[in-house]
Order: sequence, then C-alpha cells, then structure tokens
Amino acid sequence: MTTTDATRMPVITRAPRTAFAPALPSAQLGTPTVPVQIDFDYDVAIVGLGYVGLPTALAFHHAGSRVLALDNSAQRIDTIRAHSADLLDDDRTRLLSALDHPGFVLTADEELLARAESVIICVPTPVDEHLVPDLTILRAACAMVVANAVEGQLILLTSTTYVGCTQDLIVDALSKRGLEAGRDLYVAFSPERIDPGNAAVSHDDVPRVVGGTTPECEVRAEALLKRYARSVHVVHSLAAAEMTKLLENTFRAVNIALANEFADICRALDLPITEVIDAASTKPYGFMRFMPGPGVGGHCIPCDPHYLLWQLKTKHVEAPMIRQAMTEIAGRPGRVVDRARDVLSDAGRGLVGARVVVVGVAYKPNVADLRESPAIEILAGLRDHGAEVAYVDALIPSIRMPGGGILTATSDPSSFNADLVIIHTKHDWADLSWISPSAMVLDTTYRELSIPRRILL
Repeated sequence: MTTTDATRMPVITRAPRTAFAPALPSAQLGTPTVPVQIDFDYDVAIVGLGYVGLPTALAFHHAGSRVLALDNSAQRIDTIRAHSADLLDDDRTRLLSALDHPGFVLTADEELLARAESVIICVPTPVDEHLVPDLTILRAACAMVVANAVEGQLILLTSTTYVGCTQDLIVDALSKRGLEAGRDLYVAFSPERIDPGNAAVSHDDVPRVVGGTTPECEVRAEALLKRYARSVHVVHSLAAAEMTKLLENTFRAVNIALANEFADICRALDLPITEVIDAASTKPYGFMRFMPGPGVGGHCIPCDPHYLLWQLKTKHVEAPMIRQAMTEIAGRPGRVVDRARDVLSDAGRGLVGARVVVVGVAYKPNVADLRESPAIEILAGLRDHGAEVAYVDALIPSIRMPGGGILTATSDPSSFNADLVIIHTKHDWADLSWISPSAMVLDTTYRELSIPRRILL
C-alpha cells in the first residue's frame, strides 16, 4: 500500500474497540456508565516520519499494529515510498514489507488522525541560531493533533522538549476543546530513544520510559509501547518523563565536553588520549567511556540541554556545569580550525590559500544526516580564514553553506591536491586509500591509527 489518497485506501475490517464514556460526579449518575463503541481504523498514527518517526512506525507495524504514517512533506513521503529513506538494514527490510501491506498507510491527510486509536508525535525540536528552543514545528504538530483528537484516543508526545510542554501544548489545548485528559481521552509523554545509524541495539530492545497525566493515562501508554518494546519503565508524571530525556542527553553532553578537555590536556602533556581512555575503560564500575571529537551534531546533544537551560533561566536557576559544557561543545569546531592553522603553520604555511579537504561531513558515521554537524562550521571557518576547501562524503552530495552558496562533494579527493586532510566522520565503508603516505592528516576522530602522518586534534 503506497497511496496517500484516502478514497483509495483499503477498507480494514476489525472488531470495534470499547471505550468508556466520561465519568460524571456521583450526584449526576442515574444509571451506570454506558460503554461507547468506538471503531478505529488504525491502532496507532505516527506524526512525523523522520529519523525517529519512521523507525517507530515500522516497529509498530512489524509487531502487528495497523499504522497510519503521517508527514506533511510530500517530498518525504515520496522518499519513503521510493525506498530512499536513510534507514538501518533491518528497518529497510521492514519498510519493504510495510509498503506492500494494507495495514501500513502513508499519508499527509491530517483528518485521518481521528481514525487512530493512538497518536504519537515524533517531530524535530531544534534550537535557533541564538540557542533558543525553536518550537515552531512542535507547536504546529500538537495543534494539528489536538484539532483532530477524539474521545477515547491516546495522545503520546515523544519529541524532546522542556518540562511542562505536554501540559502546555496538549493537555491545556485539549481542555479548551472541552476534552479532559484522563476522562475523555488519554495523554502521556515518552522520550524517544533512537540512535540513527546504530545497529548494535535493536529499536525493539531499547527500554521506553513513559509518564501520563493520570494513572489511567500511564496504563494505556504503557500498553501501547509494549506492543513493540520489550521493556517499559513507568514514571508517575509527564514532567518526570520529560526531565528523563533532558538528563540523558545533558549527561552525555557534559561527559563529551570532559573527554574533549582531557584530549587537549593529554596532547599538552604528550600523552595518547585513546590509550588513557582504553585503560580507564577496563574498570568494571564507576567509569563510562566517552570519546573526544570535533564537536557534536544531531538534534539531541547540541540542542536538548538548551531546552533545560532556557527553562531554568525563566526560573532564575543557575546550572553552571551544564552551561560550561555546552559552551565547550559549541566552541569545538572552532578549535578544529585553530588546530588546522597551527598544523599548517608548523609546516611552513598558513591557512590563506591552503587546500584543505574534509573527510565525512555527516554528524556521525553511517547516516545521511547533517543536522547540527560540526563539519559545516569547520568548512565555513576554514574558508573564512582564506583556505580553499573541499569535502568527500558518499552520503552527502552537497551542503548549503552558512551565508548562502552550495558546496558539492568531490568525487576524486586525490585530485584536489590537499595540503591538509581533516578526518571528521569516517563511515564504515569509506575508502581512505587515496590519502598519500606523505599527506598531513588531522584526525579529529582519534581513531585512524593506521595513517602515517596522523596528527591529533
């Protein structure tokens, strides 16, 4: 099934669901509450089919749920239909199966949301150029879901956001429609836990956390997630579930900032940082391995802690450790540019007129994802200092540079005759044999041990 035309949508027969009518105060009860029969066409609707939403939709469908997969981008739907979405191999196999099944419907028609028993919101929550949360997409998605909400439905928000957002954008908005969460329908929050490009842990095996507006909301949300997730951990409020995600990614941000700082310390003391980390990692308790790098990309670590800092500012609460970690992370791409200048200066030339090629611009290996990638800032910084820049990345054919202009990937990096090669992201299949033994290579990943003239960030 690949059509988005509702008039051609296959009829899906099923036994009707039973939902109970809203409870009334005891003084108004003349007879027991009468169950209302609600016949939903879909078990779950997924709003937003990006790096989180699409794998989530496929996981539910693979587990036997009838899925409505909704995105307001016709281009995204076409990409999914053409099997061109960036997915892990297992999810790609699931997609091939889903597209031929009547229980998986791709659509941009928001009115179909009223025909889903549960609705899960999976849309991006970035920050703007001032590191302030940009809630534009989330507000629009929540407003759409609320406008199409029906009694008996479960609404589950998974997008990372500030504490209290589910209450503000869903519960309170539903109340304005006369729908009370926990009585007329059900609202919960469950932070997404998808790591793009990571095939080591199955999506189904990653435990889910969920908190609801009321105990009944928690029960229903837990049951929904258990349709595909093998483990669900329940917390007893929306706010606790929202804060869980902020803690997870703030923890990572602080530790990555610490790893970067230790890398700089080890270089100053002429110590191999990877050997030190390997040694510390042998401790079976009290240590967790984090690796230094050129910066952090994606819409998690570079963005999520800023949702917390933004909210704390309105409360006049300080979080100096978190703020300093985010400052260090934001400055790391500039540190790469400075290090490139130092390396070239040590070789008898500066950045002006130097030819620099960057290997890999995706924010992490094995994904076609440029979100918040440090590589963009690195390329822009090198160019601003007068260098001629190029990049190679089989997954990213072109980049829109800050300030305008398009930079296209080079198909033959050896012909660029680079004065300096910077390794930013190394995809598993990437061939580095074109790098000559005499080339100067700045390894910002700290992992390419076989390169002869390797210089560490």
